[in-house]
Amino acid sequence: MDGGAAAMVVAVFLGFGGLMAYLTGLVGLREIRRLRRVGTPVLGLVRCITRDVKEGTAGSRPLLQFSTEAGRIVEVFSPVPSSRALPLADGRQVRLRYDPLDPRRLLVEGRERQWLERLFVGSGAAAMLGAVVLAVLA
Repeated sequence: MDGGAAAMVVAVFLGFGGLMAYLTGLVGLREIRRLRRVGTPVLGLVRCITRDVKEGTAGSRPLLQFSTEAGRIVEVFSPVPSSRALPLADGRQVRLRYDPLDPRRLLVEGRERQWLERLFVGSGAAAMLGAVVLAVLA
């Protein structure tokens, strides 16, 4: 395989990976906006579960328990991990927004991590641009 063909293969993989990252970020941002718009606000209770992880570590995702408007009790693992800056301590109440059609889809208010979704969009766009440049120069 000569240099031009190898560059094209790299460009295709870079472009495909960039497209996936870009679309992932867009879907995440859209889901955050949708849950803010149609989500039902409720107070949830943090229930820590220790599974071979020390209590209070940054990577743990505690269980969130809340009651829907229909009176159903739902327990779901937090979509965001607990951190030192924003701890999800056992027994603490947090504000949630859940999807009325699927209460397992929820948003922990104030911890949406939009920056992560925007990072996916930006890095995906940069990777696709790099793939185009690489394909043109190959």
